[in-house]
Amino acid sequence: MNKLKKTALITGASKGFGKALAISLAKEGWNLIINARNAVELLKTQRTLEQWTTVAAISGDVKDEIHLLQFPEKLNQLNWKIDLVVNNASTLGASPQPTVLDYEVNSLHKIFHTNVIAPISLLQKMKPYLTEKATIINISSDAAANAYKNWGGYGASKAALDHLSQTLGKENPELRIYAFDPGDMRTEMHQKAFPNENIDDRPLPNEIAIPAILKLIKGASPSGRYTTAQTLHATSPQKTPQTPTIFNKH
Repeated sequence: MNKLKKTALITGASKGFGKALAISLAKEGWNLIINARNAVELLKTQRTLEQWTTVAAISGDVKDEIHLLQFPEKLNQLNWKIDLVVNNASTLGASPQPTVLDYEVNSLHKIFHTNVIAPISLLQKMKPYLTEKATIINISSDAAANAYKNWGGYGASKAALDHLSQTLGKENPELRIYAFDPGDMRTEMHQKAFPNENIDDRPLPNEIAIPAILKLIKGASPSGRYTTAQTLHATSPQKTPQTPTIFNKH
């Protein structure tokens, strides 16, 4: 292992925000370990990233405990420690979004398993491999902080992840642990959330959200919840948007 190189683990890295972040870190020389459900898309992303750095790609569903155990196994093989974990993999749930009383319970189980339980399970497995001052970023949403009609399932799961992120920060003061809301983005998942709407007016991930998360990664902000606007413009008040913002589907 090159001890001068940092290493990041990014879930949901084959498309959208996760892929854009992986590309940015790869160009800066970070070692990467990446995940996505779609093995074909993940392989394409791996080949792209290998132009700049060393990449380990493991396809699978983060709800699968056997899949999650492949990460520490790979880290042992490569003799890598982790400087950054980005829990980006997620599921929106039904599209279009139903009301809470009309939500299928099995779908809610899937949402909470993917968006809440899986990130914590992964972090538990990564605990022995984290460097002394590692950074953990759990990708959040405006729907976690604001109640919107038809967004109860997804929003509640992200609110739970936010709460766990804040608790983790208090329990592990030596680490930097963030819940990060990237805001509106032109991604596949965002389009799925608004199936009958043209979202071409939304910025691509690398236009606003990626510069913001990179600033968070490279900075020294205390653990907590951050939005793109707060990160890029520390003195600007947070505005409450009229529609929920989400992150990409991997």
